[in-house]
Amino acid sequence: MPDTLTTISADDLKDALEGERPPVVINTLPQDVHVAKHIPGSINVPVDDIERVETLVPNKDEPIVVYCANADCTASLKAAQALEERGYTNVIDFEDGYAGWRRGGYPLVGEES
Repeated sequence: MPDTLTTISADDLKDALEGERPPVVINTLPQDVHVAKHIPGSINVPVDDIERVETLVPNKDEPIVVYCANADCTASLKAAQALEERGYTNVIDFEDGYAGWRRGGYPLVGEES
């Protein structure tokens, strides 16, 4: 079955975050990694705790962007699939993760950013 997951580029994510309806951006890596560095405004829900999103984002049509470290990292993909299984309709995978965000010229925040 082909992967039908929607993806987004760093530039498009930056535009979306500055738009009228910014998506909920979720870092799917462990908490210590999130504390070290993350995309500004993103929240941390590790992939193993993805069911917490149902409390944080009760509206299943809300745009949600998930990300992890880079294109080789599978945490965001697993999180996106888990969210879709839970009925979320607008899940986007920022595949390039914070490596791609930085490559796009955008700053990260956190203790090691």
